[in-house]
Amino acid sequence: MKEIDKLSVAAIRSTAIDMINEAKSGHPGMALGSAPILYALFKDHLISDPFDPKWINRDRFVLSAGHASSLLYTMLHVSSYRISMDDLKKFRTFGSITPGHPEFGHTPGVDSTSGPLGQGIAQAVGMAMAEANLRSNYPNYIDHYTYVLCGDGCLEEGISQEAISYAGKLKLNKLILIYDKNDVTLDGPLSLSDDSDVTQRFLAEHWNVLTVDDGNDVDEISAAIKKAKKSDLPVLIIVKTIIGYGSSVQGTNKAHGSPLSAEDIIKTKQFFNYNYPPFTIPQEVYDNMKENFIERGLKEHSKWLSKIEKVKDGNVLDYKLTFSNDVNYLLPEDFTNFDVNKVEATRKSSNSALNYYANVVNKMIGGSADVEGSVLTKLNNATVFDKNNYGGRIIHFGIREFLMASIANGMLLHSGLRPFVGCFLVFSDYMKSAIRMSAISKLPVIYIFSHDSISVGQDGPTHQPVEQLAMLRSIPNLNVIRPCDAREVYASYKIALKSLDTPTAIITARSESKFKANSSYEGVEKGAYIIAKEESKLDFTIIATGTEVDLALEAKELLKKENIDVRVVSMPSMFNFEKQSDEYKNEILKSPYEKRIFVEMLSSYGLHKYAKHTMCIDHFGDSADVKVLLKEYDYTSQRLANDIKKYIKESK
Repeated sequence: MKEIDKLSVAAIRSTAIDMINEAKSGHPGMALGSAPILYALFKDHLISDPFDPKWINRDRFVLSAGHASSLLYTMLHVSSYRISMDDLKKFRTFGSITPGHPEFGHTPGVDSTSGPLGQGIAQAVGMAMAEANLRSNYPNYIDHYTYVLCGDGCLEEGISQEAISYAGKLKLNKLILIYDKNDVTLDGPLSLSDDSDVTQRFLAEHWNVLTVDDGNDVDEISAAIKKAKKSDLPVLIIVKTIIGYGSSVQGTNKAHGSPLSAEDIIKTKQFFNYNYPPFTIPQEVYDNMKENFIERGLKEHSKWLSKIEKVKDGNVLDYKLTFSNDVNYLLPEDFTNFDVNKVEATRKSSNSALNYYANVVNKMIGGSADVEGSVLTKLNNATVFDKNNYGGRIIHFGIREFLMASIANGMLLHSGLRPFVGCFLVFSDYMKSAIRMSAISKLPVIYIFSHDSISVGQDGPTHQPVEQLAMLRSIPNLNVIRPCDAREVYASYKIALKSLDTPTAIITARSESKFKANSSYEGVEKGAYIIAKEESKLDFTIIATGTEVDLALEAKELLKKENIDVRVVSMPSMFNFEKQSDEYKNEILKSPYEKRIFVEMLSSYGLHKYAKHTMCIDHFGDSADVKVLLKEYDYTSQRLANDIKKYIKESK
């Protein structure tokens, strides 16, 4: 190795452990072991521009093992990203741009939020798919690699197998996964929990596999990356490293997640022949990265900009919009041609709305987890995305719900596409961690969940959601919309597509509902609105969502015959409703708290915020025809009317 390489790696390692020592918190093990990997990648291969870190055609780098964040921040710092030495000193402190795990949009140069192990690999698959799709459609303007650094833990997580399998099937040859194989996890040796043959695992999934025996040899690592870039398949590079390299606890789990002692830091730096004070990096290291990483990136970015300047094609001329996630400029006029006599399941309305917008917004791409025919996510005028047609917009994710959501995250992290994904509401449980990641990262993924209540019927309690809607509503920055008819469905898609920083979950039903003349785009945008007003005096307010709005309207008519005047409020989006003024919220709900009832065929959890009473289902369902279930559970408009009469009487 050249002396400058030795000095640079030592500087990166030493600064990373300085950060952890200053914070009295962090993970030195992988930072020390993987430093040569990240250095070789940045110095010799990665193409990016630290002065424009959002450049669309840059190579992407995902630190799937996000606990090694001190290493990434140090690497970005020496590569002239807008991360100062003071920022490094504030590692893991409140308000800093160097949090404990990397956060997209928070730290310049961080391409994905990572930390929950395995998700970085899955997000990278989404990035690689986005690159392949955009390269197919814009071959002169998009052409780059996606690199991932993972550890043993990432490959133990189940989502990694979903990702590996799917990437191999798609032959995503511009995806390069570098595996820091130190054979240690937090609890001890990897052998305690895993003895897989990783090479055979990846070969079986149609990857190429390369091995670097010495994880400290920058030249060997760089040569492996160079070879990987010529592959016709995705590539795994196994780099054999030593966790906590150079420290007194190297090679053991003690190096994983606890700061080194002050004495050990001194000895470790002596081992690296690094005789500089804490948080000191010699100018030669900065110059080295400038002469390699920075100059290479600026040159490639300049060439790319020259191409764009000469573009005459209107599709690419306004490239900032073409390659962003903003589709507001593409949205068509509100669809208003609804059949007032139509009775239709909102999952069918959802497919109509999806295609209405997708016909105009050519950035829309997605599919479902092997339930396309049930969730109705098919695009009518599009081809399938596969290894022979990266330009397709229909994705068959297979039975990989967690991966599906993470791929959508990766596509939005890449930028340039607007993904949608679908499955049954009950299986949102499989996706929860990735949905949460969408919300944290402010990625406007469109989640389409059908089969939204016990009305699923004969498939039984395993497929009948009860608590899932409450779970989704509990996630900060996730807009959950449960529309009651076609107009509300179209409004849901409009809201989802307009969003640039909030994911949206559109909840649709298998059972049919009536079109409602008073349903409203604006009402959905405000979250809740009066869909049926009282005629004179207001005796009670019914709040409902989805198909249960029909039930509420039927109960209103029954009560009317007994001279009881109620208001029906459709509340498709609590998220949007909470953004309204107190005046608006009070005007919509109107009745005193004790004279309100919330009606949903799911868990009552969280609904008492809006109403004292609920008509819900707080138990698992049964396998039977939906009509039988509704009868057995007494989930009827007559029961609702009777309950309201009882509550009115009790309140007097």
